[in-house]
Amino acid sequence: MPRPSTLTNAQARRIALAAQGFARTRPEKAGTRQLTAALARMSTLQIDSVNVFARSHYMPLFSRLGAYDTSLLDRLLFARRAPYVEYWAHVAAFIPAEDWGLFRFRMDDLRAKHGTPEWYDAHRAVVDWVRTELSERGPLRPAEIEYDIPRGTGGEWWNWDAVKNALEHLWLFGEVAIAGRRGFERVYALAEHVIPASVLAAPVPRADAIRELVRRAARAHGVATASDIADYWRIKDRRAIMTAIAELVDAGEIEAVAVQRWLSAGRPAKAWLHTEAAMPRRLDAAAILTPFDPVVWFRDRAVRLFDFEYRIEIYTPAAQRRYGYYSLPVLVGDDIVGRVDLKADRATSRLLVQSAWWEHGRSTDAASRLAGELRTAAAWQGLGGISISRWGDAVDDLAAELPEAARHEAGTAEPVALADDEPAG
Repeated sequence: MPRPSTLTNAQARRIALAAQGFARTRPEKAGTRQLTAALARMSTLQIDSVNVFARSHYMPLFSRLGAYDTSLLDRLLFARRAPYVEYWAHVAAFIPAEDWGLFRFRMDDLRAKHGTPEWYDAHRAVVDWVRTELSERGPLRPAEIEYDIPRGTGGEWWNWDAVKNALEHLWLFGEVAIAGRRGFERVYALAEHVIPASVLAAPVPRADAIRELVRRAARAHGVATASDIADYWRIKDRRAIMTAIAELVDAGEIEAVAVQRWLSAGRPAKAWLHTEAAMPRRLDAAAILTPFDPVVWFRDRAVRLFDFEYRIEIYTPAAQRRYGYYSLPVLVGDDIVGRVDLKADRATSRLLVQSAWWEHGRSTDAASRLAGELRTAAAWQGLGGISISRWGDAVDDLAAELPEAARHEAGTAEPVALADDEPAG
């Protein structure tokens, strides 16, 4: 059957969600195979250190697969010789270790930007010390690398000390890799102690790497603009993106398509459809998303697909917040229908719904579907109950669907759990 040259926005939404795995029925029990397949569809998994409900890298798998054993994901991500490794892919993110060579062009660019002779002259002693420590002692946390420079004298970078500054630079340059985490603190090692030798020996040339990353972004999005594709890997070279798109069109892997109501500077936006993208007539998903899910992480795309304007209000003064501290998008059917601010209150073993809000055009079953997701979320986090605040136009609807839930007044507590080694993403 010939594929249409023009899509409605609803068709584009379903294509995009199907590409991300939301057209699939959740398994009764998600194991390593299901986790690996979901990771392959996304190609990367963004990391963020805020831990109010659940750490962000756990959430996309929960959104797609339902409740799962997070220790299975931990083994994929953090075990010795794990098949995944961290790099600056879509900001800090997990990628397959075998993809390390795809980012050699980025490592080179970051070295050219940050690893100037002036920087090396100012930090040569500590950089040499860090290299020696990792070479002789193996993987280490920053605190395990001793150096007689007072904290803070190595130049400010998130207020880290000189050792951490050097480690982060060397990680960005590809000399150092993350060998795991203890708690949520990174453990650093020389890249050759983490990345397979065959991968290190085969860096991918810039044009080939960008073409492959564009290919993966186009597949992961299903249908996308050039800006959507570029943002997936935060590639700023527009000319390289357009060259790769043209080559993939010539190869028959993607095709130009128009999407109704997709605009750029007031004119119809150019878009491309992956030739293997599923085009479901109906999609009946229900999920709570992280702000760093590929479905919504590019805010321009969220507006285009869902007419959903989204910002995280962690750093907004409490009195000025519109939706809450850390509101999570709510997907029902093929649309984002609301947002909910969740907190796992371990002390009382309750999932706190700090606020809940509806978006326009929600379906009549939105409250019952979200209530079901909240029950699943509480059980996944090992919490014994749910309590719903009185802030937001959706809270009473949820309370009616969750008669077992307690109610509480909207509080002002701001539970931040940032790791000491990185900012919120």
